[in-house]
Amino acid sequence: MSGASTDFPVAILAGGLATRLRPVTEKIPKLLVEVAGEPFFSHQLRLLKQNGLTRIVLCVGYLGDMIVEQYGDGTKFGVHIEYSFDGDKLLGTGGALIRALPLLGEAFYVLYGDSYLPINYQQVGQSFIEAEKLGLMTVYENRGAYDTSNVWFEDGRIRVYSKKEQIPQMRHIDYGLGIFRSSAFAGQPSGAVVDLAAVQSTLCERSELAGYVVPDRFYEIGSIAGLQELDQHLRAKSPLH
Repeated sequence: MSGASTDFPVAILAGGLATRLRPVTEKIPKLLVEVAGEPFFSHQLRLLKQNGLTRIVLCVGYLGDMIVEQYGDGTKFGVHIEYSFDGDKLLGTGGALIRALPLLGEAFYVLYGDSYLPINYQQVGQSFIEAEKLGLMTVYENRGAYDTSNVWFEDGRIRVYSKKEQIPQMRHIDYGLGIFRSSAFAGQPSGAVVDLAAVQSTLCERSELAGYVVPDRFYEIGSIAGLQELDQHLRAKSPLH
């Protein structure tokens, strides 16, 4: 990749049905769930902007129009937001990214619409550039503390990544922030259901998935317990509360 800029666009995967947060998410999408007095998406955007990332591509589906109505092109939040809709059917995390590739360019960050990741995104981007791989996965040594460990990380590299098969060497977990070159999705069918985890596993098998260890835990609003934890975290660090 020419140059060393890490100002890649950020794809946010927010097209799921958020069934674990029902009944809250029966009428609003997960990004609009209130955390510490604001919609979650406002916190996520603020964090990205603080890290110098202002180009957002939102992959949406279920109730996505409500997000467009509230956030528009992102101008009032100091960012630029574009939207990629799944269409008639949910495409899965990988399928949604493939659909959004025309908006994302040569390389891009990927995170989930329920993840709050207090991390230095620019450092991760620099690590991706230096690794010269098709993809990078951030990992956290959770030893099963926050969900099931799914990564065997050893000697500075990801040896195995699988959400389906657990092995004793897995002490790390996918932290939730990735970076990909668009060519990582070459050969994948457009408009089909594709799981991003399957793409990542394939890259790992081809030694094309770099690893970046994150020292601190992640936060998520994929569950009621996670939502409460993040609410407490944000209120504790904010002078507004």
